[in-house]
Amino acid sequence: RGVDGNRAGGGVDIEVRVYFISKEFYFLIVAWCVPCLVSLDTLQELSRKEKLTCKSIGITKRNLNNYEVEYLCDYKVVKDMEYYLVKWKGWPDSTNTWEPLQNLKCPLLLQQFFNDKRNYLSQVQKGKAITLKENHSSLQPAIAEYIVRKAKQRIALQRWQDELNRRKNHKGMIFVENTVDLEGPPLDFYYINEYRPAPGISLVNEATFGCSCTDCFFEKCCPAEAGVLLAYNKNQQIKIPPGTPIYECNSRCQCGPDCPNRIVQKGTQYSLCIFRTSNGCGWGVKTLVKIKRMTFVMEYVGEVITSEEAERRGQLYDNKGITYLFDLDYESDEFTVDAARYGNVSHFVNHSCDPNLQVFNVFIDNLDTRLPRIALFSTRTIHAGEELTFDYQMKGSGDISSDSVDHSPAKKRVRTVCRCGAVTCRGYLN
Repeated sequence: RGVDGNRAGGGVDIEVRVYFISKEFYFLIVAWCVPCLVSLDTLQELSRKEKLTCKSIGITKRNLNNYEVEYLCDYKVVKDMEYYLVKWKGWPDSTNTWEPLQNLKCPLLLQQFFNDKRNYLSQVQKGKAITLKENHSSLQPAIAEYIVRKAKQRIALQRWQDELNRRKNHKGMIFVENTVDLEGPPLDFYYINEYRPAPGISLVNEATFGCSCTDCFFEKCCPAEAGVLLAYNKNQQIKIPPGTPIYECNSRCQCGPDCPNRIVQKGTQYSLCIFRTSNGCGWGVKTLVKIKRMTFVMEYVGEVITSEEAERRGQLYDNKGITYLFDLDYESDEFTVDAARYGNVSHFVNHSCDPNLQVFNVFIDNLDTRLPRIALFSTRTIHAGEELTFDYQMKGSGDISSDSVDHSPAKKRVRTVCRCGAVTCRGYLN
């Protein structure tokens, strides 16, 4: 496993068993689990190659010699008969075989094969006045290589998608899509659902008091105790202006889970898609369903670090042209959220100078005003298929002006060019 139990390559835990033998006894002690970073498929391939069974990785006597098409690698025509080079699922590449088309019962994989071939040819021909000659008896090596890489990428992204959905704790599903290039899942990203404190930082997630309301809309609830208004209307839309904190009911409150003042804590309700952008902005996030205006979309989570550490990391990130630091400056400037390595879907949300998401500070179980939770709400109706964005300079106070950014010599950094394309674009992310 990777850090926090994340499987770095879809690996499995290998149990180490230590045997002790004496004159009178033979006994077994399960000592520990050794982290295995090899993917499940690789372990299955090794097992089949050595003709070994292992129930832990799904290889039994019954399926040891099963053959299932994983993807198609190449194509040729011999004596007017079409053949495809088949990669068998759970078997090493050395066992790939050429199979006649009539033996293949995988119409979806065949369609993907031709789609990938067509996409490659269209990319090569784009911008060229001439048309490439296509050999109908075999594939050019470059085309076959692209098709294999695309098939492997598709499998890797599907595994990553499955992993994200196993780890998320909210209703909305997460999908992954890349129709732009051959980029696979990020290698050093770990999905988390809540803040992860850096060493030396303590997050007290236990409220000291709670309400005893029977109807939090009409009684003196948690927001009133904090001196602010209830944040939501009866349609679960936010009704307070940016810069006003949200105080939701907490674990000590006597109201139930259906309380109208429990919105952010329920997590993302919408199905979202992490997708590869075509404008050079890397990964982005789009909604797969219509999102009503002024509704909660997602929370921004990551590693909570000190402002001093954030300054150090910020220099490194700016040199790489990446931005994942969010200052928790509701009342003070002691802590920052760093979503570069640990985060949720919000890690992939791109910047826009004209965003459709607005930042709000939220307090639920942790009432420490130095450590608000960061919630992103829609500023308008967002239609299915539309990319989600927020302003990276946006503060919980609602301030999004570039004047809020400190460019004094002590904090001078490499500036990252903005590619949002908005009419109001400021030109830089930082």
